[in-house]
Amino acid sequence: MLKKLVAYPATGLFLAACVTINIYFPAAAAEEAARTIVRDVLGKEAVPEAGKPEDQAPKPPEGDKGAQRPAQSSTAVAAVGWVLNALVPPVHAAQADININTPVVAQLRRAMESRQGMLSGFYRSGAIGFDNNGLIAVRDLAAVPLPQRGRLRQLVGDENTDRNALYREIARANGHPEWESDIRNTFARVWVQEAGSGYWYQDAAGNWRQK
Repeated sequence: MLKKLVAYPATGLFLAACVTINIYFPAAAAEEAARTIVRDVLGKEAVPEAGKPEDQAPKPPEGDKGAQRPAQSSTAVAAVGWVLNALVPPVHAAQADININTPVVAQLRRAMESRQGMLSGFYRSGAIGFDNNGLIAVRDLAAVPLPQRGRLRQLVGDENTDRNALYREIARANGHPEWESDIRNTFARVWVQEAGSGYWYQDAAGNWRQK
């Protein structure tokens, strides 16, 4: 038993030491930031987040063995927690948070939000859809009356200009221009996840599919 107690904090030390080696792309934070922006842009078109309320979360049955965990295990876990608390702060200091609160990002978000009202009808008709590169593309120009086609092309061009600028600015604002590709890929996935029912999108192979 003594050997096990010593092993837990030792394992924590080893894992913490490994974490400090690399500064990684914070995928979870990037997805949260992307979802915030995408939901603001799509507005009512965004899909509501699914999930159970906390008060409906399943509770462990009475007599759960986890509640009868020996005091020695609790001591070991506490020791690991103390070690990680001592070592993790320097790691967080080396990691970049995803900051989306810059004047440039705010300006781009406003422009995209105001444009959504003009694009939503084209999304629903299937004339345009989300491509697999975080942009939008004309999917079926025949679905658009001839007099509106020039306007649609202009809207698509303006939207894609702003999206490219948005991904670039988020990466730059967080001190990692090399993250632009990761930011773009994150947004590409979130646009599709949050798109309204009936919207079209491209899969990884470039094939068009409808939600």
